[in-house]
Amino acid sequence: MLNLPANSKLHLIIFTRYPEPGKTKTRLIPALGTVGAANLQREMTEYTIFQVQELQKAAAISVEVRFAGGNSQLMKDWLGLDLVYQSQGEGDLGSRMARSLFEAFQSGAEQVIIIGTDCPRVNAQILATAFENLYTFDLVLGPAIDGGYYLIGLRQPIPELFVNVEWGTAQVFQKTLDIAQKLNLSYVSLSPLADVDRPEDLPIWEQALAGKMEK
Repeated sequence: MLNLPANSKLHLIIFTRYPEPGKTKTRLIPALGTVGAANLQREMTEYTIFQVQELQKAAAISVEVRFAGGNSQLMKDWLGLDLVYQSQGEGDLGSRMARSLFEAFQSGAEQVIIIGTDCPRVNAQILATAFENLYTFDLVLGPAIDGGYYLIGLRQPIPELFVNVEWGTAQVFQKTLDIAQKLNLSYVSLSPLADVDRPEDLPIWEQALAGKMEK
C-alpha cells in the first residue's frame, strides 16, 4: 500500500474539536439536536483516527491531534494516551494550520499532512498516496466538493498559503491553488471528496459506516 523510504520523517496532524454539545457540528443541530451533533463529531473523529492507525501499520508516521474546545485531559480521557495532543490555539483556521505546520517542521518532520475529521472517505490509502506525492510535489491538496479542502500536505512551511483566504467558503481550494501558482509551487490534487457538514450530507457518513462494517 505504501511506497515510502524507511527513513523518511512523516508527520500527520488531525484537526478536530472536543465533542461538547452545542459547540460542534452546529449546522447539523437542526437535524440531530445538540447531543446528536456532538455524538457525530465524536464518531467521525474516532473513525478518522482508526483510518490513521491502519496507515501506521504500514509506515512509520508520527501523529498528533490538534484540538479546539475541551482540554488535554478531556482529549486523553476520550481518545486514549497513545496520541499526542496539542491545542489549536488562537486565530483563524489559516493561522492555526500554519502554526501547527511550522512547529512540526521545527521538530524535525520532513513531510507534514493536515486533515480534518469531516470527510469520512479519507482512508489509509488516500493518506498513503498523499505522502507518496510529497516526494515529487511541494504541495498536495485534497479538494472537498464544497470548495474547501480536506487535506493539505507540505514539505516545508509556506505560511503564504494560509493568508487572505476566506475560510469556510467555496473559494478556499481555488484561492490556495492561486497562491501556489504565484509562488511557483509544484502541486497535485487528490480525488475530490465530500465533507459531512449539513443534514443532506448525512448519507455520506452512513455509507462510510456501512463500508467499515463490511470489512
